[in-house]
Amino acid sequence: MKSLHLFLRFAIVGGLILLLLVPLMMIRSVITDRSEYREEAFRRVAESRAGTQQLVGPVRVVPWIERTTVAVVDKAGKTTTEVQTTQGHWLQMPQQLSVDGRMLPDQRSVGLFKVPVYSWQGKITAAFPADDYPIKTGRTYGTPYLAVGLSDVRGLVGTPNLRVNGAPLRLQPGVGVADELGRGLQAEVAGFSDPAGGLLAASRVELELQVDGSRSLAVVPVGDDNQIALRSTWPHPSFAGAFLPNERRVDAQGFEARWAVSSLASDAQRQLRAGDSSAQSVEVSLVDPVDVYTQADRASKYGVLFVLLTFVGFLLFELIRQLRIHPLQYLMVGLALAIFFLLLISLSEHIAFWQAYLVSALACIGLQAVYLANVLGHWKRGAGFALMLTVLYGALYGLLVSENNALLMGSLLLFGILALVMWVTRRVDWYALGMGGPPALPADGDGRSGVR
Repeated sequence: MKSLHLFLRFAIVGGLILLLLVPLMMIRSVITDRSEYREEAFRRVAESRAGTQQLVGPVRVVPWIERTTVAVVDKAGKTTTEVQTTQGHWLQMPQQLSVDGRMLPDQRSVGLFKVPVYSWQGKITAAFPADDYPIKTGRTYGTPYLAVGLSDVRGLVGTPNLRVNGAPLRLQPGVGVADELGRGLQAEVAGFSDPAGGLLAASRVELELQVDGSRSLAVVPVGDDNQIALRSTWPHPSFAGAFLPNERRVDAQGFEARWAVSSLASDAQRQLRAGDSSAQSVEVSLVDPVDVYTQADRASKYGVLFVLLTFVGFLLFELIRQLRIHPLQYLMVGLALAIFFLLLISLSEHIAFWQAYLVSALACIGLQAVYLANVLGHWKRGAGFALMLTVLYGALYGLLVSENNALLMGSLLLFGILALVMWVTRRVDWYALGMGGPPALPADGDGRSGVR
């Protein structure tokens, strides 16, 4: 009968742990919702200002129309001829492409959320060699033009300055290939070549522009030889895309990065000729170094562990010290542990994450120290549990700030806790506990009791 009582005790505690999964899952859902609200803030800024930007080009384009006479057999078997018309373009990439510019960072506030934005002052230089394009019977070439692709042309500030061989040209909204590269720009270059002669003359293209964007800037290396340099006063860049910088400097004053990309290493030219605007690129993002939602979500994953360890400590006190702790008291302590994560996410939206963590931890530890002093019958026992919780919260913070070593630290923490529990209970006679008697401890080899 006493063994059944002990079994039911463990079953009740296990059921309470499962019950506490409900508020823990609800808190994780709140964290996910807040993260989605932040993404909505990014979208609102992108809709009203400009979104992420990707620069493609400049490239030289020669449109063509080809008329071909083909034989057509109708249902009656009669053969006739008709002219079929197809359209296309001859696309030339620059031999050398140089992209340089400074990203001036800023932030836009949407409610509680801050979205990083920038204004990029870019200077682009492209060198095109003379290029023969095929002369084919029935094909007629149109006027060549330069095409520049930009993801969101709403980000253009003022009028870009375009010069070809030193002569200024006027840009206009992109159509055709320019539009395929992104909602881009183009400039007709009449006199710049002789389509009838099948020759594009060598030229040097210079383009200066200012582009507003948010979060990230990408540049597609369309040239045979690409030299790209980006710099900013934002101290927390994230380099992504198909190529990492060959040289970079990141410090408290900002960053500077340089890429040297050859067409031999990049598939961008083939992708653009195939009509794929999402070509390989180099990319830099302005990121928040402390993502409070990611850290709060990682912390909440340890919520069950906190509850489990606290309840194990309660069981040890209850069984070894013969204390009577009501299941409702277990539940109250478990809810206090769960509310820590809700306090953490709500405070971290207003103050620094480490400050939110400290305030939340102190509030929950202080609350439970006062409560457990009465539950466990002595203030020293309450203080002991408060000390245990302090160690747990400290260990959890160490896991959060040491992302690369989180698995190792977590494994060592669990091993240490298990070893401590096994050491404390190594002399407990569980059969005696099951019979309802005191926690009898086995005698030592000399016949003396194991109690010290």
